[in-house]
Amino acid sequence: MRFIFRKKKQSSTLNDFKVHILGSAAAVPTLTRNASGQLLLCNNRLILLDCGEGTQLQLRKFNLPIQRINTILISHLHGDHFYGLPGLLSTMSLLGRTAGIKIFGPSSLQIILDAMFNASQTHPSFPYEFIAIKTSEKEVIFEDAGVKISAFPLQHRIETYGFSIEEKWQRFSLDMNRVLDAGLTKEHLKLLATGTSFRLNDGRWIEATYYTKPKPNPRIYSYCSDTKPFSQLPSYLLGTTTLYHESTFLHNLKNRANDTFHSTAKDAAVLAQKIQVKKLLLGHFSSRYDDISLFESEAQTIIPEVYAVRDGDCFSVV
Repeated sequence: MRFIFRKKKQSSTLNDFKVHILGSAAAVPTLTRNASGQLLLCNNRLILLDCGEGTQLQLRKFNLPIQRINTILISHLHGDHFYGLPGLLSTMSLLGRTAGIKIFGPSSLQIILDAMFNASQTHPSFPYEFIAIKTSEKEVIFEDAGVKISAFPLQHRIETYGFSIEEKWQRFSLDMNRVLDAGLTKEHLKLLATGTSFRLNDGRWIEATYYTKPKPNPRIYSYCSDTKPFSQLPSYLLGTTTLYHESTFLHNLKNRANDTFHSTAKDAAVLAQKIQVKKLLLGHFSSRYDDISLFESEAQTIIPEVYAVRDGDCFSVV
């Protein structure tokens, strides 16, 4: 497993935000590239982005927690993006899962899951809630205390959606010099970390804004699966700090990309530069390519921080 972090590990007062690459292949997987799938960790939420065939094996191979996944986002109903879902849900049930799970995707996915479970007489041991996505603009589809998830339409051969996952900061970073000078206890620090002001027994008023550092802008991870470039896409991605974008082809096959409603590495880099992302991840590589470093080289002529992902990679979201 290749860990690629741009910065040193953050202190425990900040929230962990990283993505594990489970599959980086396009429609046809190879011996080294599985079908599409990513596991995102944000504020202790585990979110599965697409679930191509073999995803549950990739989760096991990379020692990632299957049963802690609480949200699944399916971009579209081409097989390399969802054929692994019925098997994953079945395995969760066989392992005794009882916690519920939310699944978001195109409306026909509910029909497919019902048909497969009915035909195989599979009865999951846990409740799952399916929420159909149907939007022609960017729309928030889920929000809690830790994350906000939005969906937006992409342009592919069938109904397809991209996703943005935004962290919601739950803790403030403390100004330790001021905290130590004030002689505060651990319980006081917990209150300050939540932004709470309070009065001490000796009458002193402890103002949270004085003892904490300003909250940084939230990090946003955006996932663009199969799509051709189109004019509205940059507006859907504004604020994105780390972008994953499919790059099925190199730019010398731009005509092929257009015909199949896909993108090239150069297309992805131009988009990333336009919206000023800090990091660009490329994936969904056609099986015709053995050397994916070519994708990095093509994109790096436009944006410096770019990675052609490999199965097993783990990236921090910056």
